[in-house]
Amino acid sequence: MHFSPPLQSGRLIKRYKRFLTDVKLDDGSEITIHCPNTGSMKNCLFENEVLWYSLSDNPKRKYPGTFEVMTTPQGHLIGLNTTRANALAEEAIQQGVISELSGYSRCQREVKYGDENSRIDLLLTGPDKADCYIEVKSCTLLEQEWGYFPDAVTTRGQKHLRELMAMTQIGHRAVLLFVIQHTGISQMRAAEHIDPLYCQLLRQAIAMGVEVIAYGVNISATEITLSHKCRFEN
Repeated sequence: MHFSPPLQSGRLIKRYKRFLTDVKLDDGSEITIHCPNTGSMKNCLFENEVLWYSLSDNPKRKYPGTFEVMTTPQGHLIGLNTTRANALAEEAIQQGVISELSGYSRCQREVKYGDENSRIDLLLTGPDKADCYIEVKSCTLLEQEWGYFPDAVTTRGQKHLRELMAMTQIGHRAVLLFVIQHTGISQMRAAEHIDPLYCQLLRQAIAMGVEVIAYGVNISATEITLSHKCRFEN
């Protein structure tokens, strides 16, 4: 996924009111940009470190800048625009990067399904293959050399696991795909210390045939791509 034009840089002052981030530019001026990540962003915000943001030419936007990438003190890059996770996954599937999800002829996004009024992130279909329901989750939390999901209690994520389990029971393929948007994470686990119910449901889902796949990203000022498989430990 290319950033066009390339991302701009500044230094983080603070994030507040969930959707706003103040940034200091190289000339000393300050701007406010939109933060598209409504989560806790635990261990992802570092005051006075470099961040990157995109610019919109939409004249109706109050804040044309969008928070995209945070640099850590260790030099890692974190993709904080969680709205990009589905597009990254779809692009990687279409380009054959995710070998586990190859061989399908059609990919649909946001298809209604299940008994709890859900929409599946990606639905893969193809001749002589079971339909494949893919729930995409963005992982950015790094703690002691491990990535974790979720970074806060997620009742929505729990619902998605129940829906995936239901798909396996009627003969479909169900996949939980973690898009790891943190260049410092090469291995991840479910965050039992944060949401034990989610972890309990995930173990149940795996036992019922839900597949878990994790892939990491490469990030630069000009593009972000899903590029390599990462280890998931149940």
